[in-house]
Amino acid sequence: MTHAVRRLRRRRRPALAATLLAVAVVAGLGPAAADEAPPADRTAADRTAAAADRAADPAAADPADQPTAAAGQFRNPVNTGADPTLVTHQGNYYVATTQGDSIRMWKSPSVATLLTASPHEVWRDSDPSRNKQIWAPGLLRDGGRWYLYYTASDGNDPTHRMYVLESQGDDPLGPYHFKAKVADSGNDRWAIDGEPFRHNGKLYFAWSGQRDDGVGNQLFVAPMSNPWTLSGGRVFLPADGNCPEVREGPTPLHNSAGRLYLTYSACDTGKPDYAIWAKSLAPGANPLDPAAWRQEPGPMFSRNDGAGVYGPGHHFFFTSPDGSEDWIAYHAKNTTTFTYSWRTTRVQKIGWTADGRPALGTPVAAGATIDLPAGDPGPGTTALNDTDPQVTYTGNWNSGSGCAVQCFWGNDHWSAEAGATATFRFTGTRLALLSVKDTGNGIAAISVDGGPEQRVDYYGSPRVGEQLQWVSPVLPRGEHTVRIRVTGEKNPNSGAAFVSVDRAEVYP
Repeated sequence: MTHAVRRLRRRRRPALAATLLAVAVVAGLGPAAADEAPPADRTAADRTAAAADRAADPAAADPADQPTAAAGQFRNPVNTGADPTLVTHQGNYYVATTQGDSIRMWKSPSVATLLTASPHEVWRDSDPSRNKQIWAPGLLRDGGRWYLYYTASDGNDPTHRMYVLESQGDDPLGPYHFKAKVADSGNDRWAIDGEPFRHNGKLYFAWSGQRDDGVGNQLFVAPMSNPWTLSGGRVFLPADGNCPEVREGPTPLHNSAGRLYLTYSACDTGKPDYAIWAKSLAPGANPLDPAAWRQEPGPMFSRNDGAGVYGPGHHFFFTSPDGSEDWIAYHAKNTTTFTYSWRTTRVQKIGWTADGRPALGTPVAAGATIDLPAGDPGPGTTALNDTDPQVTYTGNWNSGSGCAVQCFWGNDHWSAEAGATATFRFTGTRLALLSVKDTGNGIAAISVDGGPEQRVDYYGSPRVGEQLQWVSPVLPRGEHTVRIRVTGEKNPNSGAAFVSVDRAEVYP
């Protein structure tokens, strides 16, 4: 994929990097790290195109003017939400995910610190016709302004439609004002997951909508006269999938020859079989001609049972900060139970086949060690496992590998004994705790350096692992302790009062 093509996407919807905690692993790679997608093979022509890209786009930083990229690593997830859009702009990553009641974004200079970044609420609507069930935010930069697309309703799913906001300046965080409803005025039906794309120098809009016969969650495309207006009627794009009921989240990706891959997710997102498929269009072909599209064999990206990754999809593509690598941001969960809960945003590098087809690879385990994107300034974070010597226990704790792929390195500790403690000793500025949520989990009391305790409920249904439980405040750089105390208490929905200790991410 040429960098000129990637620059086109950055201006429409800059690189979405759902960014997590970079991890300089204490004891080596996690068990699923070997499943990580191989790096793309970059050519001299790619690097030349990247230089031309930076010259043509003043917002694209020249790596020669930037500090040397830090050697570092990170682990997924990078955000606790679903349906990610992740972009880079002026030295920062921005990620937005489905939040339901408003639109929030997280900003960070490194993918390694996205998980612990503070949320920014960039939009909350007072119009009752569109201020509920707010899903699937998407970003496009055009003419020095940002356009923020989203799906919303009045609280009833049949009223879901697509809308767009416009920023007042060139900041992805806004402020924004409402710009328009994005709809086919001649056939205004249920619609979600709108995404703009360019082909042959023209702007188009793809989304998941309802056919004239009432069948929903099907792919449509229409021309646009500007980022907020459809300039023609919608066209239905038949698309294959491993399940019959859903085609959603259309997302564009061009290869180096200019072929457009309109990737999309198939299956209900609550299923573990939710997966990524694609249709493609030759350079010069008309996106409004359904016969011009070629169905790609699939799925291109699907569940990885061995790594405990289920339902990967509703994704977005972005490039590394130096423009040399292609990446995917997507949501997935680590349970096979049909549920819309516990979908978290993950990122990993992708590649290309010799004939120019996207090679998305296999989704890696949450907790698998991944190198920072090229040009990411880092620094990475360090992972502490529950069995590492920096973690000490008092009282009665169970430990073992019964949680398998739902736990970091396949093991964790758990206890329901009131007063039992687990203490993490670390050197850094911050610590995040990730572990199992379960129907039999209770309430922990967590303190830093012997200070006041904060109560944290470890309950969750269904059982899931690698979930963010707690993040410390930012601390002075140095040696610290975080103590987790089992209280023996639980909420009324829980069947027991267990507390799980699994992994911590340490921020230097």
